[in-house]
Amino acid sequence: MGRNRSRSRSVSRSPSNSRRRRYSPSHKRRRRHRTSSSPSLSRSPTPKPKKDQNKSKRQHEEELKLLEEETARRLEEAIRKNVEEKLNTEEVKLEIEKRVAEGVKKLFDDVEAQLEKEKEDALTEARRKEEQARKEREELDKMLEENRRRVEESQRREALEQQRKEEERQRELEMIQRQKEEAARRKKLEEEEEHANRINSLGKNKSRPKSYGF
Repeated sequence: MGRNRSRSRSVSRSPSNSRRRRYSPSHKRRRRHRTSSSPSLSRSPTPKPKKDQNKSKRQHEEELKLLEEETARRLEEAIRKNVEEKLNTEEVKLEIEKRVAEGVKKLFDDVEAQLEKEKEDALTEARRKEEQARKEREELDKMLEENRRRVEESQRREALEQQRKEEERQRELEMIQRQKEEAARRKKLEEEEEHANRINSLGKNKSRPKSYGF
Protein backbone atom coordinates (compact mmCIF):
# COMPACT_ATOMS: atom_id res chain seq x y z
CA MET A 1 0.00 0.00 0.00
CA GLY A 2 2.91 2.41 0.69
CA ARG A 3 4.25 1.86 -2.80
CA ASN A 4 0.78 2.54 -4.22
CA ARG A 5 0.55 5.85 -2.31
CA SER A 6 4.02 6.89 -3.50
CA ARG A 7 3.11 5.95 -7.06
CA SER A 8 -0.16 7.88 -6.88
CA ARG A 9 1.73 10.88 -5.47
CA SER A 10 4.27 10.68 -8.25
CA VAL A 11 1.40 10.40 -10.73
CA SER A 12 -0.29 13.47 -9.27
CA ARG A 13 2.97 15.43 -9.38
CA SER A 14 4.16 14.44 -12.82
CA PRO A 15 1.41 16.17 -14.88
CA SER A 16 1.81 19.40 -12.96
CA ASN A 17 5.56 19.25 -13.44
CA SER A 18 5.12 18.57 -17.14
CA ARG A 19 2.62 21.37 -17.28
CA ARG A 20 5.06 23.74 -15.64
CA ARG A 21 7.86 22.59 -17.92
CA ARG A 22 5.61 22.98 -20.94
CA TYR A 23 4.13 26.36 -20.17
CA SER A 24 6.80 28.16 -18.19
CA PRO A 25 9.20 28.96 -21.07
CA SER A 26 6.48 30.33 -23.27
CA HIS A 27 5.11 32.48 -20.43
CA LYS A 28 8.58 33.78 -19.70
CA ARG A 29 9.14 34.67 -23.32
CA ARG A 30 5.80 36.36 -23.52
CA ARG A 31 6.44 38.33 -20.34
CA ARG A 32 9.88 39.37 -21.56
CA HIS A 33 8.48 40.40 -24.90
CA ARG A 34 5.72 42.35 -23.35
CA THR A 35 7.93 44.14 -20.88
CA SER A 36 10.50 44.94 -23.51
CA SER A 37 8.06 46.12 -26.13
CA SER A 38 5.58 48.14 -24.16
CA PRO A 39 5.78 48.61 -20.40
CA SER A 40 2.27 50.00 -20.36
CA LEU A 41 0.84 46.63 -21.47
CA SER A 42 2.23 44.94 -18.37
CA ARG A 43 0.33 47.29 -16.18
CA SER A 44 -2.91 46.84 -18.11
CA PRO A 45 -2.83 43.39 -19.85
CA THR A 46 -5.11 42.91 -22.81
CA PRO A 47 -7.25 39.72 -23.04
CA LYS A 48 -5.91 36.79 -25.05
CA PRO A 49 -7.33 36.17 -28.51
CA LYS A 50 -10.12 33.57 -28.74
CA LYS A 51 -7.93 31.34 -30.91
CA ASP A 52 -5.24 31.17 -28.23
CA GLN A 53 -7.87 30.48 -25.58
CA ASN A 54 -9.25 27.55 -27.56
CA LYS A 55 -5.77 26.20 -28.15
CA SER A 56 -4.93 26.49 -24.48
CA LYS A 57 -8.21 24.81 -23.57
CA ARG A 58 -7.52 21.94 -25.94
CA GLN A 59 -4.04 21.51 -24.55
CA HIS A 60 -5.45 21.48 -21.03
CA GLU A 61 -8.03 18.87 -21.97
CA GLU A 62 -5.40 16.73 -23.65
CA GLU A 63 -3.21 16.96 -20.57
CA LEU A 64 -6.14 15.97 -18.37
CA LYS A 65 -6.90 13.07 -20.65
CA LEU A 66 -3.28 11.93 -20.58
CA LEU A 67 -3.29 12.34 -16.81
CA GLU A 68 -6.43 10.18 -16.49
CA GLU A 69 -5.03 7.53 -18.80
CA GLU A 70 -1.72 7.45 -16.96
CA THR A 71 -3.47 7.34 -13.60
CA ALA A 72 -5.75 4.51 -14.76
CA ARG A 73 -2.81 2.59 -16.18
CA ARG A 74 -0.76 2.91 -13.02
CA LEU A 75 -3.75 2.08 -10.86
CA GLU A 76 -4.43 -1.00 -12.96
CA GLU A 77 -0.80 -2.00 -12.73
CA ALA A 78 -0.82 -1.50 -8.97
CA ILE A 79 -3.98 -3.58 -8.60
CA ARG A 80 -2.54 -6.32 -10.81
CA LYS A 81 0.66 -6.45 -8.78
CA ASN A 82 -1.31 -6.44 -5.56
CA VAL A 83 -3.45 -9.32 -6.79
CA GLU A 84 -0.37 -11.23 -7.95
CA GLU A 85 1.27 -10.71 -4.59
CA LYS A 86 -1.83 -11.94 -2.78
CA LEU A 87 -2.16 -14.90 -5.11
CA ASN A 88 1.42 -15.88 -4.44
CA THR A 89 0.87 -16.05 -0.68
CA GLU A 90 0.70 -19.45 1.00
CA GLU A 91 -2.77 -18.72 2.41
CA VAL A 92 -4.23 -18.00 -1.02
CA LYS A 93 -2.50 -21.04 -2.51
CA LEU A 94 -4.00 -23.22 0.21
CA GLU A 95 -7.40 -21.66 -0.35
CA ILE A 96 -7.14 -22.29 -4.10
CA GLU A 97 -6.07 -25.88 -3.51
CA LYS A 98 -8.93 -26.30 -1.06
CA ARG A 99 -11.47 -24.95 -3.53
CA VAL A 100 -10.02 -27.05 -6.34
CA ALA A 101 -10.24 -30.14 -4.13
CA GLU A 102 -13.81 -29.25 -3.16
CA GLY A 103 -14.67 -28.73 -6.83
CA VAL A 104 -13.13 -32.07 -7.79
CA LYS A 105 -14.93 -33.80 -4.91
CA LYS A 106 -18.23 -32.19 -5.91
CA LEU A 107 -17.64 -33.28 -9.50
CA PHE A 108 -16.97 -36.86 -8.43
CA ASP A 109 -19.99 -36.77 -6.10
CA ASP A 110 -22.18 -35.50 -8.92
CA VAL A 111 -20.87 -38.18 -11.27
CA GLU A 112 -21.38 -40.86 -8.63
CA ALA A 113 -24.90 -39.60 -7.92
CA GLN A 114 -25.67 -39.59 -11.64
CA LEU A 115 -24.32 -43.12 -12.03
CA GLU A 116 -26.33 -44.26 -9.00
CA LYS A 117 -29.45 -42.66 -10.46
CA GLU A 118 -28.85 -44.31 -13.83
CA LYS A 119 -28.27 -47.64 -12.06
CA GLU A 120 -31.49 -47.25 -10.09
CA ASP A 121 -33.37 -46.29 -13.24
CA ALA A 122 -31.93 -49.34 -15.03
CA LEU A 123 -32.97 -51.62 -12.13
CA THR A 124 -36.44 -50.08 -12.11
CA GLU A 125 -36.74 -50.60 -15.85
CA ALA A 126 -35.49 -54.19 -15.51
CA ARG A 127 -38.01 -54.88 -12.73
CA ARG A 128 -40.77 -53.32 -14.85
CA LYS A 129 -39.86 -55.48 -17.83
CA GLU A 130 -39.63 -58.57 -15.62
CA GLU A 131 -43.04 -57.84 -14.14
CA GLN A 132 -44.46 -57.29 -17.61
CA ALA A 133 -42.95 -60.57 -18.82
CA ARG A 134 -44.37 -62.36 -15.76
CA LYS A 135 -47.84 -60.99 -16.46
CA GLU A 136 -47.55 -61.99 -20.10
CA ARG A 137 -46.49 -65.52 -19.07
CA GLU A 138 -49.40 -65.70 -16.64
CA GLU A 139 -51.83 -64.57 -19.34
CA LEU A 140 -50.35 -67.11 -21.75
CA ASP A 141 -50.59 -69.85 -19.11
CA LYS A 142 -54.21 -68.89 -18.43
CA MET A 143 -54.99 -68.98 -22.13
CA LEU A 144 -53.29 -72.38 -22.53
CA GLU A 145 -55.09 -73.66 -19.44
CA GLU A 146 -58.41 -72.44 -20.79
CA ASN A 147 -57.72 -74.09 -24.14
CA ARG A 148 -56.71 -77.31 -22.39
CA ARG A 149 -59.84 -77.20 -20.26
CA ARG A 150 -62.01 -76.67 -23.33
CA VAL A 151 -60.29 -79.52 -25.16
CA GLU A 152 -60.72 -81.81 -22.15
CA GLU A 153 -64.36 -80.78 -21.82
CA SER A 154 -64.92 -81.46 -25.49
CA GLN A 155 -63.17 -84.81 -25.22
CA ARG A 156 -65.15 -85.64 -22.10
CA ARG A 157 -68.44 -84.83 -23.85
CA GLU A 158 -67.38 -86.88 -26.85
CA ALA A 159 -66.43 -89.77 -24.57
CA LEU A 160 -69.75 -89.56 -22.75
CA GLU A 161 -71.60 -89.44 -26.02
CA GLN A 162 -69.62 -92.40 -27.29
CA GLN A 163 -70.27 -94.25 -24.06
CA ARG A 164 -73.98 -93.47 -24.27
CA LYS A 165 -74.11 -94.73 -27.83
CA GLU A 166 -72.17 -97.83 -26.88
CA GLU A 167 -74.44 -98.50 -23.93
CA GLU A 168 -77.48 -97.97 -26.13
CA ARG A 169 -76.10 -100.34 -28.75
CA GLN A 170 -75.32 -102.82 -26.01
CA ARG A 171 -78.85 -102.58 -24.72
CA GLU A 172 -80.18 -103.10 -28.23
CA LEU A 173 -78.00 -106.17 -28.63
CA GLU A 174 -79.12 -107.50 -25.27
CA MET A 175 -82.74 -106.91 -26.18
CA ILE A 176 -82.26 -108.67 -29.50
CA GLN A 177 -80.53 -111.51 -27.68
CA ARG A 178 -83.37 -111.74 -25.20
CA GLN A 179 -85.87 -111.69 -28.02
CA LYS A 180 -83.97 -114.49 -29.75
CA GLU A 181 -83.79 -116.46 -26.56
CA GLU A 182 -87.48 -115.84 -25.90
CA ALA A 183 -88.37 -116.94 -29.43
CA ALA A 184 -86.22 -120.02 -29.06
CA ARG A 185 -87.80 -120.80 -25.70
CA ARG A 186 -91.31 -120.38 -27.09
CA LYS A 187 -90.43 -122.50 -30.08
CA LYS A 188 -89.06 -125.17 -27.82
CA LEU A 189 -92.16 -125.03 -25.67
CA GLU A 190 -94.29 -125.22 -28.73
CA GLU A 191 -92.28 -128.16 -30.00
CA GLU A 192 -92.46 -129.85 -26.63
CA GLU A 193 -96.17 -129.18 -26.44
CA GLU A 194 -96.68 -130.49 -29.96
CA HIS A 195 -94.60 -133.54 -29.12
CA ALA A 196 -96.59 -134.07 -25.98
CA ASN A 197 -99.78 -133.73 -27.91
CA ARG A 198 -98.64 -136.33 -30.39
CA ILE A 199 -97.71 -138.67 -27.61
CA ASN A 200 -101.01 -138.10 -25.93
CA SER A 201 -102.79 -138.64 -29.19
CA LEU A 202 -100.95 -141.90 -29.77
CA GLY A 203 -101.67 -142.99 -26.24
CA LYS A 204 -105.32 -142.45 -26.63
CA ASN A 205 -105.36 -144.41 -29.77
CA LYS A 206 -103.64 -147.39 -28.07
CA SER A 207 -105.92 -147.35 -25.05
CA ARG A 208 -109.16 -147.30 -27.07
CA PRO A 209 -110.78 -150.91 -26.90
CA LYS A 210 -111.14 -152.95 -30.04
CA SER A 211 -114.66 -153.47 -31.22
CA TYR A 212 -115.61 -157.06 -32.24
CA GLY A 213 -118.30 -157.58 -34.73
CA PHE A 214 -121.11 -160.01 -33.93
